[in-house]
Amino acid sequence: MRSDGRRADEIRPVVMTPGFIRSTDGSVLIEMGETRVICTATIEDKVPQFLRDSGRGWVTAEYGMLPGSGDTRIEREVTRGRIGGRTHEIQRLIGRSLRAVTDMTKLGERTVWIDCDVIQADGGTRTASITGAYVALALAVRKLAAQGKSGNGALREAVAAISVGVVGSEVLVDLRYDEDSRAAVDMNFVMTQGGQYVEVQGTAEHNPFSKVQLDHMAELAWAAITQLTRAQADLLAKM
Repeated sequence: MRSDGRRADEIRPVVMTPGFIRSTDGSVLIEMGETRVICTATIEDKVPQFLRDSGRGWVTAEYGMLPGSGDTRIEREVTRGRIGGRTHEIQRLIGRSLRAVTDMTKLGERTVWIDCDVIQADGGTRTASITGAYVALALAVRKLAAQGKSGNGALREAVAAISVGVVGSEVLVDLRYDEDSRAAVDMNFVMTQGGQYVEVQGTAEHNPFSKVQLDHMAELAWAAITQLTRAQADLLAKM
């Protein structure tokens, strides 16, 4: 039995609150169990130098954990004068995941900045960030279209992410921190609504894992991401 009573194939309760930050073009607070992330999308009418005069837009992301989001205070990276390797990796992952489902030509020459701020961490912060960031992006693109600007059809399909791991001898989906810290194998799956892979990250912390275990983890990830993209669609349909 897992510490929170879930089945091995059961994700944590998911709550997404749209419009959480009024001053942005799109925002959502995503809660997956005790992990909570504020995701915002802000549109700028300019693009990086390499895209100027191309007619194409850009989507990029930043990620951070607030000092009080963990069990002990997390130092703000700005006070260290540089972004840590983990942060850099995660924000690049979020950006890649969103660009994979975005038609940049339909954005026009605009940049959508995605900001994911973890206010409480209990495992799966990067995967929750991707799932919430898609909703924030969809709301921003919808606002762009409503203003009569570009944006219609810019998002080809939804994208979401989930963690899966081997804890003890059992394959578990959507790991809490107490599970993630004990996992012999730790994987993150990013997939589209249509079941296509965007990115798979996997590491054996101790012993190598088998193809049977990998296939099982992929099956659990696919089922979980199907639930998450359905939740995204249901939320957006109500707005």
